[in-house]
Amino acid sequence: MLMLGGASHYAQLMDLQERSCQHITDKQIQGGYSLMGCIKDIPTLKGDNYAEWKRKLDLAFILGEVDWVLTTPCPIEPADLVRGENESDADWQKRQRDNAPLVMSYDIEQKKWSLANKKCLAVVKNTIEPTILGSIPECDAVSEYLERIKSQFTGSSKTYATQLIKQLVTERYNGGGVRDHILRMSNMASKLKPMDLGITDDFLVHLVMASLPKQFDNFIVNYNISPEKWNFEKLIANCVQEEERIKESNGGSINYVKDKKKNHKSPTSKGKQSQHLPQQQQFAVEKDQCLHCKKTGHYKKDCPDFLKMIMAKKDSPQGLRQD
Repeated sequence: MLMLGGASHYAQLMDLQERSCQHITDKQIQGGYSLMGCIKDIPTLKGDNYAEWKRKLDLAFILGEVDWVLTTPCPIEPADLVRGENESDADWQKRQRDNAPLVMSYDIEQKKWSLANKKCLAVVKNTIEPTILGSIPECDAVSEYLERIKSQFTGSSKTYATQLIKQLVTERYNGGGVRDHILRMSNMASKLKPMDLGITDDFLVHLVMASLPKQFDNFIVNYNISPEKWNFEKLIANCVQEEERIKESNGGSINYVKDKKKNHKSPTSKGKQSQHLPQQQQFAVEKDQCLHCKKTGHYKKDCPDFLKMIMAKKDSPQGLRQD
């Protein structure tokens, strides 16, 4: 039990403070080892992955048992005592004794806060791209430092949110297991929650229904006319059951055909192509050149050699058979 008075009381307070500080140091060392093991899982902040970076960072702080420093302000040092002009020695000593526990508590809490804040700041700065790190103003408290980082990435977070929403709305199931498809959509929806854009389970159910192929049309109609609303777990169970039913009715497999643009050729393309074929090359012919003997001065119909050839064919029996 502490003695209230004199040097004995002060010595006991100092001993208690020293043992408390040593306990804090040992605990901080254990937490430091745990925090170091989580650093490798934190992705480097590059600009388009702020939400993922912040989520992994928060997990590391929780496992390292230093997450409390994000919401706890730095302890305020008690004001120094000032002895009054007419204050007696007894009253002054009493005020000093009453103030000693406050000073000791401040020293313990301040050391605890400083160690945790220092570790968190080191982790944050070592998981940021160097080009981005130089644009962030320095802060003493890690909570304030994180707020400045958040303000810089508000725009990029909005862009990322827009991409996620577009992907959710346009997502279509084309095979690979309906359970994995639904879980993938749920994972995309969960990424919107840190940006204060979380969607309800009812809305997610409708998004999943809209993403299913035409083989599920009867299944979707039955759900829409039913007054019952499904939660996420029941949605997965019923969709998996429906997929198994469709597989059984189709011989154990489902063919999900994607719409593809076909290159339809015009039926007249072949004819048009033939029209553009190169014509046979023609040789140059002079105005009065014979096409039979290639001599000039007469035409083929007046060519003696050509006329002799015609007469010879007429006289031969073979020529008559050919005509």
